[in-house]
Amino acid sequence: MKYLLPLFLSAAMVCSADDNERDVAKISEAMGHLIGKNLQALGLDLDIQAIVKGLKDASEGKRPPMNEDECVQAIAALQEESFSAAAEKNRQEADEFLSKNAQEENVVSLENGKLQYKILKRGDGQSVQSYNSPIIRYTARYLDGQIFGAVTDEELISLDEAIPGLSKGLVGMKEGEIRTLFLHPDLGYGKQGHLLPNALLIFDIEVIKADASADAQAASNVEDSLPKVLEEAPEESALAR
Repeated sequence: MKYLLPLFLSAAMVCSADDNERDVAKISEAMGHLIGKNLQALGLDLDIQAIVKGLKDASEGKRPPMNEDECVQAIAALQEESFSAAAEKNRQEADEFLSKNAQEENVVSLENGKLQYKILKRGDGQSVQSYNSPIIRYTARYLDGQIFGAVTDEELISLDEAIPGLSKGLVGMKEGEIRTLFLHPDLGYGKQGHLLPNALLIFDIEVIKADASADAQAASNVEDSLPKVLEEAPEESALAR
């Protein structure tokens, strides 16, 4: 199809850059890999043998079973069907996991069947409030362990802007605490975004600072200045006398 053609042509130019080392068999196989990767990105269970037949027929000038517009529409319909099936499967897995996980030792349910957590390390600092903007480290993964996001340094987040499960799961955490959150898709991304549809999300989170908002920083600066004022007060009093 037209939207795949530029990539294939570009790859062919790279593969054949050096005529002295050109190997038609290798170039052909490499082209097959490129086509395969692009087909895999469609997320469809396609018939590879039929694809090979289509390539051969096209090279022989035979007519395809569908024109390009019909093929694009058919692919879109298959993708929607595949997406819906995956969303339903993932949601069912999330429901089953959270139901079983609720019975595990030290697992706390914040919302029945929707949000759970387990404390890995207790903290002893200030607690995160619902209106705070904490600084955290985290690793985010799917139920199968595949990691889809991580911040190993530090990141400031606003609880007002975070997904519901993350906001609710962070409230009450103390500075220095490490907690594993288990989020049902209803409190995660659901079918939205670029992640797997209706996937259960697992966050391993450490709270570095409970609140790093502008208001908190301003209050902290005022508090830091108080000792200096107290230290200077006696001198001012002495001068006054």
